[in-house]
Amino acid sequence: MSQVELPDTVKKLLASQPIELPIFHPVAIKLQRMLSDYDFTVDEVAQVSNEDQSLASQMLKMANSPMYMGRSKVATIKEAVIRLGAQQVINIAIAASQASAHTSENLALNTYMKALWQHSHGAALGARWLAHNCGMRGIADEIYLAALLHDVGKLYLLKSVERLVKAGVISSMLDDELIMEIFEVMHVEQGHRLMQHWNFPAMYCDVVLRHHDEKWDPINKMLAIVRFVNLACRRIGLGLKRNPVIALQNTLEAEVLDLGEMQIAELESLLEDSREAEF
Repeated sequence: MSQVELPDTVKKLLASQPIELPIFHPVAIKLQRMLSDYDFTVDEVAQVSNEDQSLASQMLKMANSPMYMGRSKVATIKEAVIRLGAQQVINIAIAASQASAHTSENLALNTYMKALWQHSHGAALGARWLAHNCGMRGIADEIYLAALLHDVGKLYLLKSVERLVKAGVISSMLDDELIMEIFEVMHVEQGHRLMQHWNFPAMYCDVVLRHHDEKWDPINKMLAIVRFVNLACRRIGLGLKRNPVIALQNTLEAEVLDLGEMQIAELESLLEDSREAEF
């Protein structure tokens, strides 16, 4: 139990911030909506992706990174769509936009944002790896995106704090204990609110809403993977918290996913390697 009680005034200030804070790039949202509607062509995905050249360049950089690259490099977004598929390209677009969103001119907030991105990115890579190793290869890209966005509420709250500091509404909210309390009390609710506002499919909204629940549906394997990777990240300190005493092998998530010690060790190794990944 946290020793800090989050004042109601602070909760109201943070929760009342504009939903349009720079959390998702408009191009990434357009692409996600296209995929949700199942009504698009390769050319249309490429055309939308190229609406912002800075984002398109970042997408190509990621598409040609060791995580995605095939036998030869892709030179255009259209080539990336053809090679990787629309879901992967949209994942790359959202990942690229998220990487750029996790920055702040405020040095204290920037430290939190960088740690949060490291956690979200590592969790996404770990979740995709687990999907491939737990018989869910067919939805590995969807599981990657669910893990990438599971803590999006924390980014929203940091952007809210940043905006309030810039406006002079608050001036001394960067105490670590208080920031952690803000996350604990508000990040699930605000993350779910964001996902619903941007019309993300229900499976992603559910992961954001349920990834910390004490009681959860073990039939939902996507949720089980995201929950387990989140615990693994916390065990090794990939992100904002570290708890090395977490017994991953003894969790319900490990039981549901039928994970052995070797798989868990390999996952932890992958997560450690993700610390050095470039975006």
